[in-house]
Amino acid sequence: MKICIIGGGLTGLVAAFFLGRDHEIDLYEKRRHLGGCVSSYEVGDTHIEAFYHHCFASDTHLFSLMKSLGVLDRLEWLKGTTGYYVDGRIYPLNTPHEILSYPYLSLADKARLALLTVRSRRLDTARLDDITAREFVTRELGERVYSSFFEPLLSSKFGDCRDAVSAAWLVSRIAIRSNRGISGERLGYLQGGFHTLVEALAEKIGNDCVIRLGDPVTSLSRDTGGWRVNDRRYDAVVSTIPPQALPAGVVTGLGPVPYQGAACMLLAMDRDVTDGIYWLNMKDPAPYGAVISHTNFIPAEKYGQHLVYLASYFSGTLPGKIDETMLADFCSRFRIPSGDIAWHRMSVEPFAGPLYTRGFYHKIVPYQAEGLYFAGMFSKPNYPERSMNGSVAAGMDVARLIGTAGGA
Repeated sequence: MKICIIGGGLTGLVAAFFLGRDHEIDLYEKRRHLGGCVSSYEVGDTHIEAFYHHCFASDTHLFSLMKSLGVLDRLEWLKGTTGYYVDGRIYPLNTPHEILSYPYLSLADKARLALLTVRSRRLDTARLDDITAREFVTRELGERVYSSFFEPLLSSKFGDCRDAVSAAWLVSRIAIRSNRGISGERLGYLQGGFHTLVEALAEKIGNDCVIRLGDPVTSLSRDTGGWRVNDRRYDAVVSTIPPQALPAGVVTGLGPVPYQGAACMLLAMDRDVTDGIYWLNMKDPAPYGAVISHTNFIPAEKYGQHLVYLASYFSGTLPGKIDETMLADFCSRFRIPSGDIAWHRMSVEPFAGPLYTRGFYHKIVPYQAEGLYFAGMFSKPNYPERSMNGSVAAGMDVARLIGTAGGA
């Protein structure tokens, strides 16, 4: 079969990798580079992701792909530390002593929180899809635990939409991040960054597929027994972009999937400003929800500078001059002269990921609908928490489905 794949993010690349062995593939990517949200900047002689990434010990589909591509031996396991910025002060929350010393929760609050962490792996997330995270936490743990601990986490991931997020997402998040040691969380990272993964995929599929960079899909229509995409005929089409991002009028029976955008600033300086913490959630109001100090996870010696991400999520229109606002706030809040910022770069992605609102389970897009194939962050493997692993699984699933349908 001749197959069109729309989108050169992780799911599209994985689908092309598996389908290209038996089919003729054209992959369309509107940008001039591959990777989607896993794309990277080229900084000197290295690469660093435009949006921060790490992986978890449970990401078996991702590891299987890495093994197939010959890059699994480049996976490192490192410690990821967390903390909260409250009332102008940084509170690390990793060791038992740090957690017990955190002044915004009582001992009883901390005990209930620890119990929920243990229970999270056994809770049925499907039964939590129809209530909000706020409702669940306040019912189970009380308002103080929500406002002092969970609200900053929800704000860092969902911004102003935090009160609409389902308890299914939150419990899944707690469960996946409960793999903690005595002083931090065990997280994975590829040597050379996840550019290593994207580059390996591109090299493999480049032998079997036509990769059309800078070529957005502007027309998509049914043809006898197939489809026409940008006036080229295909037997099948796989869309890895949100259904509402396809040309108007093509998909009529699927409702829009709630998505949110991300504005992520990467900046470099000569020192650490988050007291050795990798992931710092902002409880105090700020134009970003979290400060992710990449070089408190990956040693700064590998880059020659300290690298920090400022993460902001949005729905609708992005506030004007958000880059200036974020940078000015960061410098003021952490007492950094603006001249000490060696460089900064800003990436904005309007469809950064699904917004896991209450009832999202019923909005999951099937792999096949209206004559098209769909796979991406909106697919079942990415519910109730999106991840690189889920995107890889979705690409594998849709390739298997097409292979079965096509007799491959």
